[in-house]
Amino acid sequence: MTNKVAVKSFLTLFSLFAVGYPLWVRFSNTTWTPGTDLLPNLFPFFGLLAFSMLWLHAISGVFEPWLREQINFDRFVHVTSIIILISIILHPLLLLIMMGSNFFQIFSGGIYVWLGLIGFLLLITYDIGKLLNKYDFFVRHWQKILVISTLGFLLTFFHSLNLGHDLEADPLRSLWIFYGVTAIIATVYTYGVKRIMKNREML
Repeated sequence: MTNKVAVKSFLTLFSLFAVGYPLWVRFSNTTWTPGTDLLPNLFPFFGLLAFSMLWLHAISGVFEPWLREQINFDRFVHVTSIIILISIILHPLLLLIMMGSNFFQIFSGGIYVWLGLIGFLLLITYDIGKLLNKYDFFVRHWQKILVISTLGFLLTFFHSLNLGHDLEADPLRSLWIFYGVTAIIATVYTYGVKRIMKNREML
């Protein structure tokens, strides 16, 4: 029991650091002034928060069987998914509010803006699938929905790395590259290697 508590405490601290550190760096480098600076200051936080939690999802997929023995894994996914959904909605929404009637200028940002938009749409498929999981179609294709939403996450990596002002320099740029590379490796393992190994065991 003591060992399980220690593991759970470590996992909690690890998750808090993985998500909290980028937010702390952003907060410490932000000048908070009343009025017009509020939305531009808040806007990046939701992008950093969403991506960090999506990275936790990607990594946890590799260790899911073990994690289920240590924590309430389904509750972890449920709570973090709600936070991610709120964040990926507020991140572009605040930008649209800031742009006002000039919101079409957003698309002049090039391919990485489009990667963010496509990534957002792919990520939303996860929440749509959960909302409609009582229908047989979504039950049968749940694994495909997970793959699609994970691809959306990877697209947001390239979007954020190339457009995020906080990611232009270290320490966050190196951290983001680490998150992106490890997420890609985790995705290949979870939806590729892991499935191949499982299929071989069933033969």
